[in-house]
Amino acid sequence: MPSPACAAGVVAGTMLDRSGAPTHFPSAGGIAGHQPMIELHYWPTPNGHKITMFLEEAGVPYRIHPVNIGKGEQFNPDFLKIAPNNRMPAIVDDEPAGGGAPVTLFESGAILLYLAEKTGRFIPGDPRGRAEVLQWLFWQMGGLGPMLGQNHHFSQYAPEKIDYAIKRYVNETNRLYGVLDRRLADRAFVAGPDYSIADMACYPWIVPWEKQGQNLDEHPNLKRWFTAIAERPATKAAYARAPEVNPDFGKTMSEDAKKVMFGQTAASTKR
Repeated sequence: MPSPACAAGVVAGTMLDRSGAPTHFPSAGGIAGHQPMIELHYWPTPNGHKITMFLEEAGVPYRIHPVNIGKGEQFNPDFLKIAPNNRMPAIVDDEPAGGGAPVTLFESGAILLYLAEKTGRFIPGDPRGRAEVLQWLFWQMGGLGPMLGQNHHFSQYAPEKIDYAIKRYVNETNRLYGVLDRRLADRAFVAGPDYSIADMACYPWIVPWEKQGQNLDEHPNLKRWFTAIAERPATKAAYARAPEVNPDFGKTMSEDAKKVMFGQTAASTKR
């Protein structure tokens, strides 16, 4: 049975369920009637923000299950049943289209695509438009995210500063920013005139541009796009989840957390 808030439609706000997990009823795109709840296993990282951005934009209610990656909760056996790669975000959809058993998904790009197809939002219905969105979604997953992640690692977290590695990834980040800037020269959003999951995938990785050794003023088209997305109410709502889930959000990572996060092997993560 849907919760009273769900039964009344999508209502902006947050409540706690009986387990204490925060449940969110976004106001963006509010849709009358019962909406299936998405169980979101989340921690406030760029990949985690992608999913809260979508859910807030689409007005889909969701319940957050925090996965504290600094404490190693991504290696818990119950979480591994959902996300065998020890990474969040992951979702459980208890009411998938067509019925049947719950659908579990890991990998942020796969989750974005699944949710877009489930809701019919933020992905075009025509083959050409869909192809544009998918190529830029996969570009982010295969290039922008991994390269900027290495930038952060060697610039912010590595126990020793390796000049070659820092320069390599700062320069590659700059190149990728240039790709986006050129792409956005004649269009409002990454995949065309409409906001899509391709934008949601890219935006969180640009947020920490200063830590990546970049200057948005050098990329005016990218800066215009970035500013427009930052001002969207759903973006603000999504990022408001971060300090709710992790009161230490934005603070320097502890040495204990670094030991958990980096250098794991197959043997050390076996459960």
